[in-house]
Amino acid sequence: MRIIGTVLLVALGCVSVYGATEPMHGVYVADMDRGADPCGDFYDYANGAWRAANPIPASMTRWSRRWAAGETAKEQLKGILEEASARTDWRKGSVEQQIADYYGACMDQGRLDALGLEPIKPLLADIDAMKGPGDVQKMIARFHQMQILVPFGLAGSPDNHDPTRVIADIYAAGLGLPDRDYYLKTEARFQEARDRYRAHVARMFGLAGYDEAAAKAASESVFGFEKRLAEASLDNVALRDPLATDHKTRFADLKTLAPRFDWAGYFKGGGLPKADLNVKEPKFLQEVDRQLDETPLPDWKTYLKWQLIHAAAGALSAPFVEEDYAFYGKYLGGASEIKPRWKRCVESADDSLGEALGRKYVERYFPPAAKARMQEMVKNLLLAMKETIDGLAWMGPETKKKALEKLATFNPKIGYPDKWKDYSKVEVRRDAHWANLVAGRTFAVRDDWDQIGKPVDRGRWGMTPPTSNAYYNHFLNEIVFPAGILQPPAFDVNAVDAVNYGAIGVVIGHEISHGFDDEGSQYDAQGRLQNWWTPEDLKNFQARTQCVVDQFEGYFIEADIHHNGRLVLGESIGDLAGAKIAHLAYAISQRGKPPAPAIDGLTPEQQFFVSWGQFRGDATRPETQRVMVQGDPHPVAKYRVIGPLSNLAAFQEAFSCKAGAPMVRPTGALCDVW
Repeated sequence: MRIIGTVLLVALGCVSVYGATEPMHGVYVADMDRGADPCGDFYDYANGAWRAANPIPASMTRWSRRWAAGETAKEQLKGILEEASARTDWRKGSVEQQIADYYGACMDQGRLDALGLEPIKPLLADIDAMKGPGDVQKMIARFHQMQILVPFGLAGSPDNHDPTRVIADIYAAGLGLPDRDYYLKTEARFQEARDRYRAHVARMFGLAGYDEAAAKAASESVFGFEKRLAEASLDNVALRDPLATDHKTRFADLKTLAPRFDWAGYFKGGGLPKADLNVKEPKFLQEVDRQLDETPLPDWKTYLKWQLIHAAAGALSAPFVEEDYAFYGKYLGGASEIKPRWKRCVESADDSLGEALGRKYVERYFPPAAKARMQEMVKNLLLAMKETIDGLAWMGPETKKKALEKLATFNPKIGYPDKWKDYSKVEVRRDAHWANLVAGRTFAVRDDWDQIGKPVDRGRWGMTPPTSNAYYNHFLNEIVFPAGILQPPAFDVNAVDAVNYGAIGVVIGHEISHGFDDEGSQYDAQGRLQNWWTPEDLKNFQARTQCVVDQFEGYFIEADIHHNGRLVLGESIGDLAGAKIAHLAYAISQRGKPPAPAIDGLTPEQQFFVSWGQFRGDATRPETQRVMVQGDPHPVAKYRVIGPLSNLAAFQEAFSCKAGAPMVRPTGALCDVW
């Protein structure tokens, strides 16, 4: 995954067995469907038996060993939180007091049900009291301090042209549906989603005390406003192009771009420097400015009330929680049961106090042995990428030199930050869940905004330590692997090398290759948005990436719904290159060693590829797949397994696949980017 603007990449960890002494093991052979043909459908062969025996739980939208392990990680966090919350005498401001009281307040369902809408009534009253556009703008600023990002958002980001400095980045936000196409596309599934959304918004207003007619009118007002924002927004493919969202702007020119908004007051109130910034979508910001003039005040009040109710729903009484789940979890996600309260509270604590809780997690579940082995794997993956670049026949020496310069500046981060965030001033109470949530969000905003106008702090992390994921940051040229992903089945110190290189190794390679995918390739070794390619090499690169686009355009989830090859291009390049260089890195790790033995009848080569198929082989609900192909830059799991492997000669050799087999792409259609 890329840390800037997307959805998460990978796996979920499980109970640590670090320090155990059992023999090194191979893949989960019982999970394999030996009756399937590996050259026909490797997705079924590698992991089909596990999926058949383990249907997706009612509260989940995807399921595999890695997702199951992620839920186990939440149980580990639950244990930490329950131990802490059993006491009420922790020193105020201590990590223990904060996580204990946060979790305790969140788990007090009886109090929340008794309060109903009460926690947000003061803010609703303030919205009602607004008297003009100036008050609307002040309320927008208040919302932003609480991470309610409407109708736009502002965050700190390294400057595209000087990534040693942090600048303000203004971006489009404020929609209740997943993205702008849900408001605009004419296919039946989008029309249905719009109807369901309007009904959902009306029901939420009904819970807030509106009668049926008023709730319906409020819903129509909200939808009309959001549709106007959607019409001025870039689509998901355009948002992946750095050049489409690179609009360096002087602070003074904001007044020309959006003259009705009080930028001076907003920046002063937020403690933000009035310096150069980036406006990702100028057209969108102009539309926001136009709505300040054209949208009547009552409609602004309705929209802001809806966004507040929407943001607070999970922290209110059961009817709000259940209605929010019914639309987002059940209708859009396909789950048939809401997650248990404790799990939602664990997730909320990780969101609000991530490094405080994460510090406790690391102490228990991430020993030094894991970090040391991971460091060795990263070193071999970087070496494999170097050998790959050196050996490219399609790239000239001038561009190779630049690519190798970029590779040499990669900075791996493993496990957890060297310096932990200090939450001691965050006010957390045992009897105020909504206030605690706001306090955590306010801290996050302040923590981010305080970086703007300063040199980039390379020690900061974009994910919490328990997060089972990974990312690449193209500004800092860093690859980051939190402790949460460095657990079985993604990474296991008791597994043979072939298994680890086939799972976490491909993830490492995936993140490295993001520095050289269709987006990352536009940033140089210093993280600047700057072309470092010769015209001929760039032409060759783009022809190779087009092959990947064409391949994924042909992958359907239903008869009339297929992947958008441009949308999933970066992640698919990442999987293809990740599998290729992880395979080479595994070979590098075995140099000078005796040949590794077969295990359970599988050669080391076969173990490597089966490990990838098991790691990535999720079952995914149809509803979730429909949302993914519309807006997620990651393909659905089946095609993340078979897509890259069907291009690799090493895979075909490992399983003796013949030309013409489904897992062997025709010679003229083989994709090979890195």
